[in-house]
Amino acid sequence: MTDRSPLAPAAFPILPVIDGVTLRTARAGYKAWTRCDLTYVELEAGTAVAGVTTQSKCPSPEVEWCRDAIPLGSARALVVNAGNANAFTGHRGRAAVEAIAAKVANHLGCLPSDIFVSSTGVIGVPLPIDKAEAGLEAAFTVTPCGWEEAATTIGTTDTFAKGAHVSAMIGEQRVELVGIIKGSGMIAPDMATMLGYIFTDASIDPALLQQMLSAANRKTFSCITVDSDTSTSDTVLAFATGKAGNVLLASMDDAGADAFHAALSDLCRQLAHLVVRDGEGASKFIDISVEGAESDESAHRIALSIANSPLVKTAIAGEDANWGRVVMAVGKAGEPADRDKLSIRFGATQVATGGLAVEGYDEAPVAAHLKGQDIVIGVDIGLGEGRAQVWTCDLTHGYISINADYRS
Repeated sequence: MTDRSPLAPAAFPILPVIDGVTLRTARAGYKAWTRCDLTYVELEAGTAVAGVTTQSKCPSPEVEWCRDAIPLGSARALVVNAGNANAFTGHRGRAAVEAIAAKVANHLGCLPSDIFVSSTGVIGVPLPIDKAEAGLEAAFTVTPCGWEEAATTIGTTDTFAKGAHVSAMIGEQRVELVGIIKGSGMIAPDMATMLGYIFTDASIDPALLQQMLSAANRKTFSCITVDSDTSTSDTVLAFATGKAGNVLLASMDDAGADAFHAALSDLCRQLAHLVVRDGEGASKFIDISVEGAESDESAHRIALSIANSPLVKTAIAGEDANWGRVVMAVGKAGEPADRDKLSIRFGATQVATGGLAVEGYDEAPVAAHLKGQDIVIGVDIGLGEGRAQVWTCDLTHGYISINADYRS
């Protein structure tokens, strides 16, 4: 990992063990690095699974494999390869995924469709099957590890390991949810834009877990952007081992379903924010809220137009209260807007309304706000009840430096 992001948490959180989940890492040697780059997660029989995957029209074979397996609802293992995306690799890429699934299935005595596979890294280079199989052989017997090691191993340009934890009460039973995630660049929402894995000991029907994860995704992972680029490999998977002993959740009408859904959404939001805080070259975390749009969907598109604007992002990097760039981004979004009803604020300070700057507004508190690391931009379109919130980061020279020599 490179220099730690200035927006990173002080330390990796203390995360509880999830009964039915065993973590191991190994070095397959996908790149010329000495660290572990293969994560193997063994899941006890009876584990339910749900997932969301990239909407890219050029998905990796790992994404296609997961798409086929998710509807079956069961999982026994997860394999994550770091350093090689195995995307745009034709039949050789598919063969690598099939070989990984077959080897793990043979080891566990289960169906290959119970094995979930993800890969992340350079696009266009087939994943070497011999390295993957050797890495798995090592992972099968190595001493189990903790969450931080697993979170570190799935990273590529990430500067810090990312993990989070929440809990919920289902009846009288407390259930735990833990998530780890990787992502730093090629981050733009078209479901999610990273690799993320959620583990819980709750007992929940896979169809309900899918319903909850899809809903949580729409308000979290699909509301982040670093650079407007959607990956070929985006995958978020949720695994429920059922070991907590709660009464099975099968419907949103079941007691405790709302609490679990709220906890899952909270966990997804925490993980999504961690990805933005590790945006390549980022020095500012930017929270953008849009209200008063004609619909929530319109508000979302306007918010993303602001969040993805290089001019807005560089102004924030330069701590410049250039609200004209926000006006520009609203106008180019292609959504209903009226210049003379538009209002903009930075932090708690209203800077523009009714088509012009607020009369006599003092830029000093705005300048002070922009010197911080957490920036808030609020926009009121003034046309309706639609609202949305997205999160992004600023754009600095660090982004160019990281991506200009990414393959070297």
